Amino acid sequence: MLALDSLLDDLDFTALLIVLIKVVVVFVVGLVGTMLMVWFERKVIAFMQNRVGPNKAGPKGLLQTLADGVKLFFKEDLLPDKSDRMVFKLAPYLAFVPAFLVWSVIPLGGNFAGGRDGTVEILGRATKLQLADPPVGVLLLLALSSIAVYGIMLAGWSSGSKYPLLGSVRASAQMVSYEAALGLSLATVILVAGTLSTNGIVASQNTLGRWHVIATGVVPFIVFLIAATAEMNRPPFDLVEAEQELVGGFNTEYSSIRFGLFFLAEFMNTITMSGVIVTLFFGGPQPVPIAGREDVLHFLGPLSGTVWLLLKVLVFLYVYVWFRATLPRLRYDQLMHFGWKIMIPLALAWFMLLASFRIGNDEGWNRVLVGLVGLVVLGLGWALLARATRVAQRNREREGAMF
Repeated sequence: MLALDSLLDDLDFTALLIVLIKVVVVFVVGLVGTMLMVWFERKVIAFMQNRVGPNKAGPKGLLQTLADGVKLFFKEDLLPDKSDRMVFKLAPYLAFVPAFLVWSVIPLGGNFAGGRDGTVEILGRATKLQLADPPVGVLLLLALSSIAVYGIMLAGWSSGSKYPLLGSVRASAQMVSYEAALGLSLATVILVAGTLSTNGIVASQNTLGRWHVIATGVVPFIVFLIAATAEMNRPPFDLVEAEQELVGGFNTEYSSIRFGLFFLAEFMNTITMSGVIVTLFFGGPQPVPIAGREDVLHFLGPLSGTVWLLLKVLVFLYVYVWFRATLPRLRYDQLMHFGWKIMIPLALAWFMLLASFRIGNDEGWNRVLVGLVGLVVLGLGWALLARATRVAQRNREREGAMF
């Protein structure tokens, strides 16, 4: 009893309450945001294709996603005879949970002006508008994004059917391939920011000119955006669920709420990755200077950063919907060719170029000379890549002519 009393005395209930509030906010906002994202995607694609979109359930169809979710709850939950039942039931959660956990390390607001860490006051305590700020937050992002592939792979394998298995094999190869390009572009951000903390990365972008989309030279952002699209299996990289070839891909045998979890994971990942892109490259909650004013939303106080983060995330959500509505699906050989022969070499070469610039700056080298050498190396690498591509294309054409 004495030990229990001592433990209770040592507990900081205010700090515990603040953590619980943050957890509830992240969970509720994540679920509601996913529901609204489904509606947003349907409406925007309908607008692009001159259709109406959902308009029956709720005003402007806002409750259509909720109606679909309720319907999925009451559908029959099927378990294939040849499936591995335990793995079959576990797989949807391995795809869904990591998308939520990523939000735990993303700064959701606060004042970062002047290099501050975005600390605000809640219940009389100074805290960050962020569930957790581990010193290796970026590595946690990579780890969580890698876990999602296990959910897709195990879903296809445990179904006991060949079409889901083919979809999951495609998914594992695709996600592993583009994970390399994603990691290399992320390494460029770490090189410029000098920290692995997501909060520190946002704090290092305290002016518009220091946003990493500019400071890293735009190329890592483009590589990250494309690689993230492939990681999420979003069009035009949605080959893991190509209906024309695989019936429905890795989730063909799923029904009811288990199918709903995969559906939610896809849209939740879109919101999550948009938040990651904004955090790494566009200043996170940092305000956008407009008409010479540093923050036109300063009257909102600490929530100003949260509104700026939301507006930036909405831009990328629209971009992802735009991709889905306009771009045709790649063939699988084109997808792997693009990842291994273009994305990874480009991300690696750009990282080495920026690293040489930083070393040259520290050592006092001539910047013009370093830049010329870097451009020559990039040009030679691109020429070799183009030649290898042409040789591979000729070989494929020759093999095709033989048969």
